[in-house]
Parts: sequence; structure tokens; C-alpha cells
Amino acid sequence: MSLNPPQHEAAHYIDGPLMVLAGAGSGKTRVIIEKIAWLIRSGHCEAKQIAAITFTNKSAREMRERISRALGAEPEGLTISTFHALGLKFLQAEHVAAGLKRNFSVLADDESRAVMKDLAIKGVKTETLNLFQSLISRTKNALQSPDEAARLARSPRELECAKLFGDYQRRLDLLSALDFDDLIAKPVLLLRDNLEVRARWQEKIRYLLVDEYQDTNAAQYQLLTLLAGTRGMLTAVGDDDQSIYSWRGANPENMNLLARDYPQLKVVKLEQNYRCTKRILHAANQLIARNPHVFEKKLWSDNPDGEPIALKEFASDTQEAEFIAASISNLQALERTRLGDIAVLYRGNHLSRAVELALRGLGISYQLSGGTSLFERQEIRDLIAHMRLLANPDDDVAFMRAVRAPKRELGDTSIDRLAEAASRSHCSMLAAASSHAVLKSLTGRAAGALTQFAELQTQLRKFAEYATPGEIALQLIARSGYLEWLKLQNRDPAIFERRREILADFTTWLSSYAPAHIAKGRGINTLNAALTQISLAGKDDDSENAVRLMTLHSAKGLEFDHVFLIGMDDGTFPHHSAIDEGRLEEERRLLYVGITRARKQLTLSYPKARNRYGSIEGCDPSRFLSELPEIDLPPPEAQAERTKKLAAGHLAAMRAMLSG
Repeated sequence: MSLNPPQHEAAHYIDGPLMVLAGAGSGKTRVIIEKIAWLIRSGHCEAKQIAAITFTNKSAREMRERISRALGAEPEGLTISTFHALGLKFLQAEHVAAGLKRNFSVLADDESRAVMKDLAIKGVKTETLNLFQSLISRTKNALQSPDEAARLARSPRELECAKLFGDYQRRLDLLSALDFDDLIAKPVLLLRDNLEVRARWQEKIRYLLVDEYQDTNAAQYQLLTLLAGTRGMLTAVGDDDQSIYSWRGANPENMNLLARDYPQLKVVKLEQNYRCTKRILHAANQLIARNPHVFEKKLWSDNPDGEPIALKEFASDTQEAEFIAASISNLQALERTRLGDIAVLYRGNHLSRAVELALRGLGISYQLSGGTSLFERQEIRDLIAHMRLLANPDDDVAFMRAVRAPKRELGDTSIDRLAEAASRSHCSMLAAASSHAVLKSLTGRAAGALTQFAELQTQLRKFAEYATPGEIALQLIARSGYLEWLKLQNRDPAIFERRREILADFTTWLSSYAPAHIAKGRGINTLNAALTQISLAGKDDDSENAVRLMTLHSAKGLEFDHVFLIGMDDGTFPHHSAIDEGRLEEERRLLYVGITRARKQLTLSYPKARNRYGSIEGCDPSRFLSELPEIDLPPPEAQAERTKKLAAGHLAAMRAMLSG
């Protein structure tokens, strides 16, 4: 497909600085690829004189692959990298001018955090250390020194952070080490203050391209303009409507700064959307029009009108998740939709829990992007280990985990002796724990703990012979003392309550929402069937063909045929902190990003009530829903008909599963 006129203009303009205002789905990356190829083919620049900058290693890899395909081979010397990789390359070349040793180190986030913890006041809380690490990062990206940070401090907490910043920076200097933020800040300061270095690098990089320009922070903006110089041989590609990272320092005002610092700036707008149906695009345009804009644009499309956007209200988040799982089952079974073409998007990772359970209940493969899967959380893995041991007393791996959750009077030495004894006797560790000879070789406390654990297993196994998996899980939690131990582990009541809720969600699902032949059955065989369902559902050899569960922030840059956008209630989306702090414009941009991920079908939903820290709270529809065009939302009777159709598909899927 050839370039459309604005794309062609952007790909071939080199008379000065250029900003490409690229709307969602408008082919912006293709413009960058075509421009690099044209610069090289036309002889305007050698490949080694071009640098293309993006924000992730994945994006850089994809860009490198595409330019290699466009030119037949990867051009020698072409720089395609992230900002931080470019900064590292710069500092390795200019280590003498930067006052660094040749073999300086770059600390990973956890290593820099460990340095801060060592320097902070003893007993500093984790959340305080997190805050300090974030503030120091922001201070570096604002190009402020520790002294400046101390002078600008507005509270005792900020003053304490500025002192830690100073101590931290001195420690890094002693270690001849840099952190991630230094990879941008130090090149900026050197380019700003050293004319010789600046001239050398402006000659070295004759043309600069940057993708996702709206996500640049203050330091990254200065790095770009210092490298581009007054010539302004720069193409910045971005979309102010997709600026959603202010929480990590991104500044959408950099769009305005570029126009201020380069009065000769040319702006090319890419407004044709190749991704979405007209209805989806109309909704996105009407929503984002409520935000102020320096550069006005309105996306349009030659695509079909498409299906109406569905808006669904449910009694609870559990019902919301069940509907989504049924809808996906219907799409897969009746419309032959690839699971990889479906995404469930949400404002916060915690919203994935109910959806995970509902998808597992129907045996639907999914891939969780970012966050921790419900089934990988410590408390769920602990409970599953107990269940596995009940189902199979010879499972030594499950024994090793279960016997320490909750923690008993058992050290590593006692466990090692038990394992050795079991190996010598050719029996399981649980069987060895009931052996008088083995117990005699241990301390009194360890022997007593093992005896108590073995007796509990015997009692629970008798109970399991007549109980459902859900009843077994509840009994395990109650009889093992796990909740009491969890409470001791988590002194913060909110954290404990959150983990207790996760266990409650899992046991409720196990009792009610697992497939019927498991949920209603009793005994060890049924428990084994449930464990098999848990281990296999949600997994697929082809991870590309699985439903994608992800936050809206993670979904940026991706697209899917079918998008379910859940949790559309006030306080969830927009987030309550954004409401309190008046940050609705960025939340609106985040919804705009979510809407424009959908190619063919978009479903918005919210619960009328949700469980928050052990209590049921009513929910109001998101205020953003009233900003969407009513003409694109189907009338209630149409939604009822769609729900009926989905229920029929869900029933067919359940029958197929049971017959299988």
C-alpha cells in the first residue's frame, strides 16, 4: 500500500524541524521507516549519521527488523535505540569528558534501591523508600542537583529526600556507578556545558527521528534539542491525545516547547485511521474533543461503520467477568475468532482477578501482561500446594511448600534430614514425617511440628473423601492457621485484607464457578480433576493465541479485533486519585487509548457494586460514559438481545466441555 499524501509529505520533508502529529492507527511507524529508507537511498544522509529513538527495546527491535526489510539488509552504522541506550553509547564514548572511569557500572533499579536503603534512616518503611526513589528519579530528570533539590524542598519529607539524594549521589561516585536516570541526565549536562562535545555529536548525528515524542520528559527533550542543534534536523512523531505517562515524568507540554524553540517547525497531521470502524472512531473523537489542544486534529476512516459499541451494567464485578468469559467463548465457538485477537483492558491490575477466574472456569487460554497472575500469587500457590498434597500424599514438592505455609518450628536442617530419611526409606516425605525413627533424629520442636502436620493431613484427607474442592479449600484455610500467619506477615491491615480477599475470590470460584462436573463433585478424584483444571486452563503452547489481559497503559501501541473495557465506574476509571487531584484530562486520554485499541468491536462495562476491603460498595457509572455519543450506543432492547445470544453460546460451550 502506497503512502497517503500526508504520510508522503512527512516521509520526504527535510527542510527543517518537523513534527508529525500522528493519531491512533494512522501509520506513524511506517512513516519513520519510510523516512529512514528515503534518507539513505536519496543520499541525503549516510546510515551512520541517522539516529532513530524510541522508548522500549521491543519497539527498537521491531523498527530495526522493518528497516532491514525495507532496504533488503540492515544498514551499517544506523542507530536505532532507546533513549537510555543512546545515553549509554554517548557516555562510553565520552567517559573522559564526563569524568567517568572507562569501565563504569550501570546499576539496575533493584541495585540502586539497595544503595538507597543502605543510606536511608534505619527502619525506613518500604512505601517511604519507594517514594524517595521516585522523587530522586524525578529530580534527576528535571536536571536538578542535590543542593537545588534541598533549596526547593517544601516539606520536611522533601528535605529528608534531598539529603538522601546527596548521600546517594556521592556513593555512586565512589562506586564509579550510574543509575538509569544518569544515562540521560549526564549526557544532557555534558552537551549543554561542553561546546566541543556538542559540536562533535551534532556532526556525528546529522538526522534525528523520535517516536512517541509525547512521552518525553524534560531531560529527554533537552537531549533531543541539544543533538539536533539550531539546524533542527529532527522529526518528532507523536500524539498529544495519547500522552498517558505523566506519573513517570512524561510532559505533553514538550509538543508546545518544540514549536516555541523552533519557530520554523513544520507540522504534518496524520488523521486517517486505518484501524477502527467509523463508530469506534466517532466515539474516540467525541471523547477526546473535551480536552484542550494546541494542535487540533480529527481522525477519520474509510472503514465500515461496524457494530454499535456495547455498554453493559452488571450487579457485581463477578457477573461482569462471567459475561466477558461467555462472550469470548461465544466468539471462539460460534464465530471462530482467534483468542489472540481479543483483549480485556482495565485501569488497574487488581481488576484482572475476577476475569482470570471466569476464563479459567471455561478453560479459555489467556495471557496476563504486567502484574502478577492470581494463580501465581503466593497465597494461591500455598493453598494449591496443600490441595495437591491432599490429593497425592507422595507429592514431595507440594509437601515442601505446604509444611512451611504457615511457617512451623522447622528449619532447613530439619527439612534436609527428613528428605534424606525419606530417600533412604524409599517413601514420601509425608510418610517419613510419621516415622518414629525419623522423628527421633530431630529436635523436639521440629518433631512435634511434623507430627502435628502429619495428623492434620490425615484428618483433612478423611474430610476430603466426602467434600467438594471448594469445601476442602475452605477447611484447609481454617484448620491450617494460614490466615493467622498471613496476618502476622502483613502488619498493614489493608495489605492483609487484600490478600485475604484474593483467597476468598479463589475459594468462591472453586465452589461455584469452576466447571459443573468439578464444582459439584466430591472426593479425592474430584479434587484431582480440579487441580488439573487449575494447572492447564489459561495455558496454551501458542501464547500468541490467547486472550490478552492488560492495563490500559500496557495496551498502548497494540490493537485487537475485539476489546472488552471493564471497570467503567467512577473511582475506578477515572481513578479516585485523579478525581481528587483534578487530573481528568490524562484519564480521558487513557480511555481514548483504550477505545482506539479496538478494530471491530468494543464493549464497555461496569458493576453496580464491588467488594472493597471486605465490604460491598455501590458504584456509579464512569462520568466519561456520558461524554460518548449516544448514537453509537445500542438501545437497551438491543443489548438484551445480544446478552441472550451470548448466553446461548455460553451454554453450547459448557455442553461441549462436559461432553468432552
